[in-house]
Amino acid sequence: MALPQDQFDELLHRTALASLFYYPEIGVDDSDYNLQNDVTYCIEPVIALDVTDLENVRAAVGRVITNPSAHRAELIELIVQLAPEPPEE
Repeated sequence: MALPQDQFDELLHRTALASLFYYPEIGVDDSDYNLQNDVTYCIEPVIALDVTDLENVRAAVGRVITNPSAHRAELIELIVQLAPEPPEE
């Protein structure tokens, strides 16, 4: 199922914000913090993806939040595969 590009843009926006506010000690400093809650929030715009694609996105988003420099290309590549082709002009 192809989702509109703006939903993937929102996924990237949310993931970028989550990664900006993430720091490794957050689990120690804030016992209420749960990375999966952040991941769930980030993938909400693309929740209509099929189960396999959604699980791949979920895993990639979690890695990007915790280490954006190492994993952002992986998420971008995945989104390029899943996002619709831009309209012809």
